[in-house]
Amino acid sequence: MLLLKLSAQDLLTLHARRHMVPHLAARWRYFRGSDASLTERSAWAESLISLANDLVAADRGNVEMVVECAATMDESDQPEPRLIDVVLVGRHPHEHRPSVQLVELKRWSTVTRIEQATADWVHVAGMGAKKHPALQLREYYEAFTSDRGPFRNTEFECGGFAYLHNATDDSVRPLIGVDAPTGAYARVYTADRRARLLDDIRASFDAEGGAAEAVTMLETMGLRNTPLLDAMNWSRGDDTVFVLRGRQKVVADQILEAAAKVLPDPEHPALVPDERRVVFLVTGGAGTGKSAIGLQVKAQLEAQGRTVKYASGSRAFNAAIQEHVGYGDKQFRETFTYFSNFVDTSVPPVDVLICDEAHRLRDRSTNRFWTPEQREIWGKGPQVDELLDASRLTVFFLDEGQSVRPKEVGTVALIKDAAERRGADLLEYGLREQFRCGGSGSYISWVREVLGVTDKKPEPWRPDGLMHIEVAETPEELERIILTEARAGASARMVAGYCWPWTEPLGEEKRLEADVRIGDWHRPWNAKSESYCADGVPPSDIWSVHPKGLGQIGCVYTAQGLEWDWCGVIMGDDMVRRGDQWVFQRGKERKEGPDSDIKRVDVPGSLDPKVSSSSVADDDFARLVRQAYHVLLTRASRATVLYSTDEETRRYLKKLVGQVEIHGLRPTWLNLPKEARTPHLPRANGRRNKRKRGKSSGSDLRLF
Repeated sequence: MLLLKLSAQDLLTLHARRHMVPHLAARWRYFRGSDASLTERSAWAESLISLANDLVAADRGNVEMVVECAATMDESDQPEPRLIDVVLVGRHPHEHRPSVQLVELKRWSTVTRIEQATADWVHVAGMGAKKHPALQLREYYEAFTSDRGPFRNTEFECGGFAYLHNATDDSVRPLIGVDAPTGAYARVYTADRRARLLDDIRASFDAEGGAAEAVTMLETMGLRNTPLLDAMNWSRGDDTVFVLRGRQKVVADQILEAAAKVLPDPEHPALVPDERRVVFLVTGGAGTGKSAIGLQVKAQLEAQGRTVKYASGSRAFNAAIQEHVGYGDKQFRETFTYFSNFVDTSVPPVDVLICDEAHRLRDRSTNRFWTPEQREIWGKGPQVDELLDASRLTVFFLDEGQSVRPKEVGTVALIKDAAERRGADLLEYGLREQFRCGGSGSYISWVREVLGVTDKKPEPWRPDGLMHIEVAETPEELERIILTEARAGASARMVAGYCWPWTEPLGEEKRLEADVRIGDWHRPWNAKSESYCADGVPPSDIWSVHPKGLGQIGCVYTAQGLEWDWCGVIMGDDMVRRGDQWVFQRGKERKEGPDSDIKRVDVPGSLDPKVSSSSVADDDFARLVRQAYHVLLTRASRATVLYSTDEETRRYLKKLVGQVEIHGLRPTWLNLPKEARTPHLPRANGRRNKRKRGKSSGSDLRLF
């Protein structure tokens, strides 16, 4: 758990803009599942500000304040972790190494000794018996300085103190008496001792601050850096497909442990093989790290000599992985495949089959390249059965809320039933912690409420310091924002609902037609092609990661499973707001002319042939359109720019999003601190040295 990490002077700026307490309260609600009490809120507003002001007064405003975090990564997973009020992180002024002070903030004004008791316990007015704050700090100190601590294998200075900013020495005498606890962590400061506190702060920290040291600490603890409201980059470019956090690591370890038990040792096969089959079912919403787990598990199992296949229902996802993780390694690229490629029962089963985006499972497998003879024997049974038969250990990653086509049948019930019919051991895990959308669970919930995925009435967006959203007035404005950020160094794309015809590349030069037409603004969809088109436009499967994909518009089928720093989302007339409800509309297209292959919009609405077909019931049509926009609106890690072609819908969205504060708050490239300006521009054609088999490597592409 981590509520906030900011320098003291930035925290004061946040508070001056009246954003600090709402931000902390939103984070508290996310981690603890309940609202912070009024007492907790007033303590933040009073005690944190007092400490931050003292740091600035001591000319140490650059010292980092890490608010409400667990002492170790082990503890952050506990239902009730021990939380440190504040950890001050910086550089020691003389030792030139990290310096840390653990702080307990107390608003106690009067403390008396408990009769016939030691100074370890005191009586606090209005609160009863309480431990001396040094006893809490001793536990934190031991955790920080232990082998499990966040600076393990690093030389660092560590101490701690309690700060009672509204007390005097006389009012809390038992805390500072000669028999009070002692140690590097046991200092107590009151209002009377403020001058000494400022001197000790100067003695503990250099004026330059410790942003890098704080980042190192959070990375080691598996905690997420909370940035300056709407301006800081949450990931700093460090969260790649191979970095696992918290529950993700637990799930990965369980899969690896099961593989070690069930699969034969390649070098020492057992006399009596273990014939059990194991199925892992991992559920979680968009951005909870399902793909990160799958890719890490794949890399580790391959390093052990296991045969592993990674299957999905998305060409764009597979191609992006092959392009940016596999690079030029043909053998690695061939381990990524599709659900429909496991129909041939004559092929020996692999050790492990990882099925990502299992919500995209089909009832039956089909393939347009099958011969008539193959069609007679393949694809006759349920696709899920084919996947279970293809391996000894099968892992399904599933989010039922991301099904966007009528024939996608992947559900928890379907997989459970198939595992039971085969007598396989089924192990279920759920992921909750959010890694996409800047780690903002509040944003994910808000999107679901706005789209009507849940029954909860949507509230105006409250910026939480993790995600930014704004509504553009025109498509030109949306494009300008996205292109500006992309050219500066951020990863960015424009996507839209499927509300315009989609023309095949034209002529021998494969020219793209500008199908997406909003007034005088015309842009092409990403290429409906498996090869490069005119002007070097990339094929559809790598549109999401190719530098020349910026000029085209993607849809849910080329965006699902991927993410960018900034995402511009165009809502079409398939989902419009009328009064207090959403209205879903099927569209129609017409030929531009009698001899033309180009089509234009005749009736505004959905033109997705899979979804808008008359064979799809109205309720199913509405559900699929909602879920498509849910996918599109959760592709950004830093900021979403939203535009609707419908004026009434645009007004509704602007009312919910609220006024955008321009001055220094938008997470644009220029507003980010230098440490956060890690370029995410993709590499063309995946040109890079070949990847060594079995070695996990980071990537500029983030796939959660």
